[in-house]
Amino acid sequence: MEHPADRIEADRVEDAHGRFDRFAMRASFLASSALFFVVCAVLVLIWAVGLAAGASDRFVSAAAGLMSAVTLILVAVLKNSELRTERTLQTKLDAIASSLLEDRRGQRGDAEAQLEDSIRLHEQL
Repeated sequence: MEHPADRIEADRVEDAHGRFDRFAMRASFLASSALFFVVCAVLVLIWAVGLAAGASDRFVSAAAGLMSAVTLILVAVLKNSELRTERTLQTKLDAIASSLLEDRRGQRGDAEAQLEDSIRLHEQL
């Protein structure tokens, strides 16, 4: 069980992401769209109208189950996205700190290359 950002090779963007990572990325884009919000709002509205209109328990239960399933999938997808972003930002902060430390000490090291790699990693995610 590796952190999603640890599974990414900085030099191979297309091949670096696994199936779930690619799915999570697309689902994250979809979940942040206006279309997804409208679909969810319509689903909740249908459930509420059905509940108020005295729809069968089976309908109300099915609608609630569907909303629960969507919620669980969203939690998994968004957590994956959050972990990748968190690790990428931490990598970038580490590179910035290394660069500042080298500059302060008057040393020349690989901090500049690390910073460039971390910026490229952030753009890939």
